[in-house]
Amino acid sequence: MNLQEAKQRAEELHELLNEHNYRYYVLDAPVIPDAEYDRLMQELIELEKQFPELVTPDSPTQRVGGQPLPYFEKVEHTLPMLSLGNAFNEKDLREFDERVRKAAGGRTVKYVCELKIDGLAVSLRYEQGRFVLGATRGDGTVGEDITQNLKTIRSLPLRLRQPVTLEVRGEAFMPKKAFERLNAERAKKGEPLFANPRNAGAGSLRQLDPKLAAERNLDIFIYGTGAVETGDRFDTHTETLSYLAELGFKVNPERRTVDSIEGVLQYIDHWRERRAGLGYEIDGIVIKVDDLDLREEMGTTAKSPRWAIAYKFPAEEAVTILEEIELNVGRTGVVTPTALLKPVTLAGTTVKRASLHNEDIIREKGIMLGDHVIVKKAGDIIPEVVGVLANQRTGNERPFEMPTRCPECGSQLVRLEGEVALRCINPRCPAQTREGIIHFVSRGAMNIEGLGEKVVTQLFEADLVRSVADLYYLKKEDLLSLERMGEKSVNNLLGAIEASKQNSVERLLFGLGIRFVGAKGAKILAQHFKHMDVIMEATEEELVQLEEIGPKMAASIVTYMAKPEVRETIERLKAAGVNMEYKGAAAQADQAAEGDHPFAGKTVVITGTLERMSRNEATRLLESLGANVTGSVSKKTDLLIAGEKAGSKLDKAQKLGVPVIDEETFLSWLPESVKASI
Repeated sequence: MNLQEAKQRAEELHELLNEHNYRYYVLDAPVIPDAEYDRLMQELIELEKQFPELVTPDSPTQRVGGQPLPYFEKVEHTLPMLSLGNAFNEKDLREFDERVRKAAGGRTVKYVCELKIDGLAVSLRYEQGRFVLGATRGDGTVGEDITQNLKTIRSLPLRLRQPVTLEVRGEAFMPKKAFERLNAERAKKGEPLFANPRNAGAGSLRQLDPKLAAERNLDIFIYGTGAVETGDRFDTHTETLSYLAELGFKVNPERRTVDSIEGVLQYIDHWRERRAGLGYEIDGIVIKVDDLDLREEMGTTAKSPRWAIAYKFPAEEAVTILEEIELNVGRTGVVTPTALLKPVTLAGTTVKRASLHNEDIIREKGIMLGDHVIVKKAGDIIPEVVGVLANQRTGNERPFEMPTRCPECGSQLVRLEGEVALRCINPRCPAQTREGIIHFVSRGAMNIEGLGEKVVTQLFEADLVRSVADLYYLKKEDLLSLERMGEKSVNNLLGAIEASKQNSVERLLFGLGIRFVGAKGAKILAQHFKHMDVIMEATEEELVQLEEIGPKMAASIVTYMAKPEVRETIERLKAAGVNMEYKGAAAQADQAAEGDHPFAGKTVVITGTLERMSRNEATRLLESLGANVTGSVSKKTDLLIAGEKAGSKLDKAQKLGVPVIDEETFLSWLPESVKASI
């Protein structure tokens, strides 16, 4: 066979294999046995071995191959991938409907209802019908290039049925059966099990080795278009989805077009009862305006389209026993209670801890140690105790009283005006000091490599550090005396401490842990005032003139900077050679370059207690990934990471429609290099 004959046969095999692939993985209606498919694939493999010039990026043989990547390249989306606002009840949906009908001005309104797949949103680019690029959503503007991993999804076409150039948007996911097989295999090997298909699927697509992704048997549904350069255009979303199916994409067949909000509610009721019977996980229903012209008129906010909304299914509940209540003292002195539970499975995960929020909640719900309690995950995310089954009490239950003194330092606890939380206000409380140092060394702050929570605790317990300034006066011989600290690790740690002296001053400002001053506020202060000395002398009147510096933050900064112990600490930092100046755009660019989406550029709030790390460590990670971590939820918040003691911040986020993720999702989105260090 000469090259021309081989080329013709290879093209025939491409068409045959693509067609059979489509029938098997998209239509679920194969017309040839697996053995015949394998024979055709082997023939193409042999042809490409004999004539390597025949290998093309869209060849069916290229679904799995290539060497592991060193990292994921960043990709800028042609059109932003916006997130959706959330609805949690019928009232939210009817309010959405009212907004849409008002915008329609009397025109007929139809909605397309689609299952909200619990997976990873991706963007796919096709040029002249060939798949050339696949990327994660990232921050909505910039994602990661995961083309090689997406090629391993058999239902994703490498070549379309028409030579069009366009971007499509979809949700990649792990089917339930694939998830069960994966966990069974991991159990046999003694490896940790994935908590749910969402985490397993997202983690699979972020493997640097595409062969690992191929082993996970992922799937994908396409739900819309991004930028369309060539190809047909339509008046409705319904027509667009049908067209995408004609091109060879797998489009969810369970969608429905309805002409009223009543039809939307009926669709939701239908799938609320039947979701467990699906072969994949869904966590809600997406409702979109069908008319594309009306969509354009309604437009979008900075984060979400005004013409679509995601209805989230009600939280799952379970009953278990509250065995004990644990108290934790945070960096700001707040004492928070956490319920320690008899392990129970809830929404696909094992729950051992749940939020009790504060003393008032415990008293209001009449919670006693040993009680049978109802636990739910708010929005299928946050475990919290929502009620007590008092009729199941045996008489062995014990009342719980919040302490009047700090469990760490013994100081009197106080309740500040306007707050429900008890707080330790002892500035020398060891828990607060330790947490403050952990925050100071975090990646988002001074970024001192090797100074994690365990090492800081060691230094603290050995009485080697009592303030952040002490870190810059550590001696090699002191560190070598610590357990598990060899000469190499000590040299590395001292080198990292030395390197941190060159940080731009906004990192230092954030690291000091001034109340209400997050990474973004610290950067605003640094950009405006340029030097720590000027910031220290700034008045409240000067501070509130700056964008996003409100009266509470201004008062907090002035109060903080007036403390003698703070001024002493800053002077010691200066004497140690720590930079006090703003280094400008270059420093910001360096920080952004360290980022790894989907957190880059996001304004993120962390609430509650995380199991795998402290909130300070989470802040460190997020800042290193380019996020601005703030302390309060507002309309400008892009994302809330909710741990197990989430309270008012979670409530506010849900009211404002701020996207909420749990700790497992947060961890699954981290780069592999970061995960390995946790």
